[in-house]
Amino acid sequence: MLSYNELKVGTLFVKDNEPYEVLEYAFVRMQQRKPVAQLKIKNLITGKVLNYTAHQNETFEEAEIEMVKAKFIYRHRGECWFSCFDNPKERFSLKEEVLGKMVEYLKPETPIEAFKFFNEGKEKIINIKLPIKMDFKVIEAPPAVRGNTAQGGTKTVILETGAKVNVPLFIKEGDRIVINTSTGEYVERL
Repeated sequence: MLSYNELKVGTLFVKDNEPYEVLEYAFVRMQQRKPVAQLKIKNLITGKVLNYTAHQNETFEEAEIEMVKAKFIYRHRGECWFSCFDNPKERFSLKEEVLGKMVEYLKPETPIEAFKFFNEGKEKIINIKLPIKMDFKVIEAPPAVRGNTAQGGTKTVILETGAKVNVPLFIKEGDRIVINTSTGEYVERL
């Protein structure tokens, strides 16, 4: 069990039978009051971020989460299907709402890591983690327009997965580029 002052950034714990990750931690002690920990926590199942105040008398169960290697197969009717790397017959799906912006960067055979959550004797895949940098083909790019490029102008292109990304003006249709999947920003041209 974890006490309120052990909930540091990156700690995984269970609250209301759901796993949470601590994103921000601040220890606060006001005059004549008991100390508290003000937290910003993220629900690993729904992806929602909340503010939470942990009090001195509270204890938290540490979340039991295992990382499993898997790969993306396909998307169909709001669900994304994956298979385990070592066993292609073992498949699981996650709703697009749970994955959020990550859906825009999924292409077939993309290697990912899946979060397997163990709770009350049951195990469940709750979310995924994409590689930080991935390469994509640009399928649609407007022509570069000359003008105010002193600050390095940008334009919006469409990738093979349908994602729209801002890139430098020299990127053209058919180029392969690297994107940072956590920020959605252009990294380099291949």
